[in-house]
Amino acid sequence: MSAEPEPQNDPKMQISEWLESRARKGGRMAVRSITKIPGDASTRVYYRVVADNGSSYILARVEPFADQKDKYAFLAVREHLEHSKVDVPRVFDYDAELGFVLQEDLGDVTLLRCLQEVSSGDVERHLYERVIDSLVTLQLEASQSHGKDLDCFKLRFDHEKLMWEVNFAIEHFYQLHLGRNIGETDLNVIRDGFSEICDFLASQPTVLTHRDFHSRNIMVVGEAARLVMIDFQDARMGPAQYDLASLLRDSYYQLEQTQIERLLDYYIVNWEARSGAKLNRSEFFYVFDMMSVQRNFKAIGSFASFLNRRGNPTYLKYIGNTFENIRRTLLKYPKYAKLRETLFHYYYF
Repeated sequence: MSAEPEPQNDPKMQISEWLESRARKGGRMAVRSITKIPGDASTRVYYRVVADNGSSYILARVEPFADQKDKYAFLAVREHLEHSKVDVPRVFDYDAELGFVLQEDLGDVTLLRCLQEVSSGDVERHLYERVIDSLVTLQLEASQSHGKDLDCFKLRFDHEKLMWEVNFAIEHFYQLHLGRNIGETDLNVIRDGFSEICDFLASQPTVLTHRDFHSRNIMVVGEAARLVMIDFQDARMGPAQYDLASLLRDSYYQLEQTQIERLLDYYIVNWEARSGAKLNRSEFFYVFDMMSVQRNFKAIGSFASFLNRRGNPTYLKYIGNTFENIRRTLLKYPKYAKLRETLFHYYYF
């Protein structure tokens, strides 16, 4: 990641003083340099901190969480995932009052960047298989009872939550971004179609979901020796296909349909071998497709909202790929032809 220009109100001095005070109290470091680095789609701000001994760390600056401390979602979910044998960033220190979280430096290579350099479809598939191995670990190990006191186990993708995301996308993409005036009849077609899909999805068995499990939220560390999950603080219960849809029908990286099917087969074999249970392949694929439609539509709403709410147009370029995911999926199901036609009428005209 390349350095960004520092704003005048940058808190590097505050960060430096905090780290130095920790060092004086027997903490981790004396500081050599602090560099702001590009972050994600959130409001969090990240800094690469290099200590005098050459060790490198990442400091995340978030909203203060003094009322939560170690119950803060990122810290609590991270600890639970680590306990469940999921590879996540180590945390060395934090300050709830200042909103500082000091964690290990995983480098700059995301799964997305790694995929852009793969030499063949086989290399691409084997890399995804390793990611799926980690996802199955999350679903089978982190969904267990030793974490039931966490807030993420009290939240789930029910019909109300899934439809809230649909309506959010209608508002932020069609109405605010495109300025479309959707007639009542067509609006009912969209909402009724998605309501049926969301009702079906809400009826599925649930596991713990990462909730934003795509190629930009997996770090590749040490020539792919580690694949580390990040940005997991919004985890909640949902269908097993939720994270699979995020991963395999990614807005940022397009997989061929045959590759997706091979990887779904790999997931099923892996899951069955490790869980001792059996999955119905055709039913699993259907849930995956319906989850992909809802998850991709939700992503479109998020991309538009970054512009509407923050003035950030960066993610608009991914809407085309994401809509194409929806179009190709709905083409497989004639009963949703009217939904597909209506969605794309207001997108293209």
